[in-house]
Amino acid sequence: MGSLRLEPAQSRPDLLATPVAKALVDADQVLVAPIDPDLADTAAFCEAYGVGLEVSANCVVVAGKREGLTRYAACIILATTRADVNGVVRRHLDVRKCSFAPMDDAVAMTGMEYGGITPIGLPADWPILIDARVAATPQVIVGSGVRHSKIALAGAALGALPGAQVIEGLAKEV
Repeated sequence: MGSLRLEPAQSRPDLLATPVAKALVDADQVLVAPIDPDLADTAAFCEAYGVGLEVSANCVVVAGKREGLTRYAACIILATTRADVNGVVRRHLDVRKCSFAPMDDAVAMTGMEYGGITPIGLPADWPILIDARVAATPQVIVGSGVRHSKIALAGAALGALPGAQVIEGLAKEV
């Protein structure tokens, strides 16, 4: 994992957003590493820490409306791909139109920092849609809920999160 100084996440709650730390009760396989918060965005992070884009995952919050109700979901995709928001995701949420959730909404609803949102500790009623390529990655890097650290864990562990669904073709190659 490049030059990251990984250690057990349970021993470093200071490197996790509160909802993430609460959700990691039995997660002894999750590691965390401090990073420069100015380098939290994927491209800058990967370059600075020597982490490949093919093992770096992004968590994007999407929203769509149906019958006056807004439906939210988190999509976990590799940094080498883009979520098929108006195809696969829209159909999965059963909404007419789907887009990235407004930043203020995503931050307020998750209790996490923008640019650090992670699938661990999200609202329980949100589906977590995981691209099959992420689930197949032996170890993947994703946000920790804050911009000053990153989490490392097996892709399969993301697929085992409560509310997670592994979906073939959720994302398209960039």
